[in-house]
Amino acid sequence: MEAIALILAAGRGTRMKSEMIKVLHPILGTPMVMWPIKAAREAGLSPFLVVGHQEDRVRATLHQESDIRFATQAIPRGTGDAVLCAFGVLPQEGLVLVCCGDTPLLRANTLASLLDCHHGNLATVLTAKISSPASYGRIVRNAQGEVQAIVEASEATAEQLAITEINTGCYVFDIAWLRQVLPSFSPHPPKNEIYLTDAIALAAQEGKAQAVVLSDFEECQGVNDRWALAEASRILQERVCRKLALQGVGFEDPLSNTIEEGVEVAPEAYIERGAILRGNTQIGAHSRVGAYSVITDSQIANHVFIRPYTHIEHAQVGDNCRLGPYARLREGSVLSERCHIGNFVETKKSTFAKGSKANHLSYVGDASVGERVNIGAGTITCNYDGFQKHRTIIDEGAFIGSNSALVAPVQIGSGAIVGAGSTIAKNVPSDSIAIVRSVQKNVEGAAPRFRAKCKAAKEKSQS
Repeated sequence: MEAIALILAAGRGTRMKSEMIKVLHPILGTPMVMWPIKAAREAGLSPFLVVGHQEDRVRATLHQESDIRFATQAIPRGTGDAVLCAFGVLPQEGLVLVCCGDTPLLRANTLASLLDCHHGNLATVLTAKISSPASYGRIVRNAQGEVQAIVEASEATAEQLAITEINTGCYVFDIAWLRQVLPSFSPHPPKNEIYLTDAIALAAQEGKAQAVVLSDFEECQGVNDRWALAEASRILQERVCRKLALQGVGFEDPLSNTIEEGVEVAPEAYIERGAILRGNTQIGAHSRVGAYSVITDSQIANHVFIRPYTHIEHAQVGDNCRLGPYARLREGSVLSERCHIGNFVETKKSTFAKGSKANHLSYVGDASVGERVNIGAGTITCNYDGFQKHRTIIDEGAFIGSNSALVAPVQIGSGAIVGAGSTIAKNVPSDSIAIVRSVQKNVEGAAPRFRAKCKAAKEKSQS
């Protein structure tokens, strides 16, 4: 029998205290609503989404998710009304699993198990047992332990409020049956909302209602405020790091790391304390990410050593490179194998061929660096003239002395040497030495006279 997932995401979420709808708040770089969507997909379910508040924004955020079908609940009138609004896009028959868009901790195997336990029932609800049920709806069972109804806390008797089994807001329904009964549900005061929970009592009257108890209550908790969002992020981060560790990734302190879900880390890689890995990032085997480094949308090959506090974004790093500490690779930086980018070196839109180095205090932007080039400390490629960018080409085997300025567009030929402190504005032929310095003048015996003059001026100013 065909089964689909209907995810309710129409509510505003006022307790988030945010201009943005709750379900779009990111968790590990992914909108909150995408977590239950992904769990549904992994459970083999096609995702359907009920939207309402900030509908255009939700649709725009998920526009690349081509398998999602949308339904609109223009006015929030309860969970039952949300499902009614989706009847226009839902199949006529089969099974529908209903859950909320603010439950990012739900696991795919939980959803699959709920479907497996449904059997031939009309309605199956996922429940949990907790010591302090608070405002959760209570699961009412008869003397035989069969589920009879779900009673909202606001409508429960004192006896019912003592029940510790609660509704998680996740259900499986027979779609054809739900189409028959849901339009007849009466609104509940004072908000005149239609409760989807009323379907459980109707199914129980036919002896076809069931409750499945979830062993881990943490998994079904919804996100209603910023603190709950942070807690959900912590739990999901622990899951991500645990999964990577079980696949062979080493961690110094996984609870201190931020690793977004889409990041790939190969076995034998090692992540030091406080490192942050975001977006479409891949870390190769035997590579080490130094403490408090930040890597975003970048590809790091094998046996790369990234020292602490290095920032890498939209860059590619080849095998056996050495980076940092305090290096910054900006967008468009591409390093071939065995390159060294050292402390306080910044690169942007530059390529480094095999074995080239910039070890200290340099800026290399809009440059093509050949093999075995050495760029000395304090070197700058002057790539911007105030109107447009220009490119610097440094051919293989060239040596750039410390504190040099290469004024683009310019080319340094293969094997050429640029003397320290030079400002190079013209091309340097291969195997040439380029030195641009003013003539040094030494005035013998001038230092004592200079100091005496300064001392006298100071004494005069203080008198």
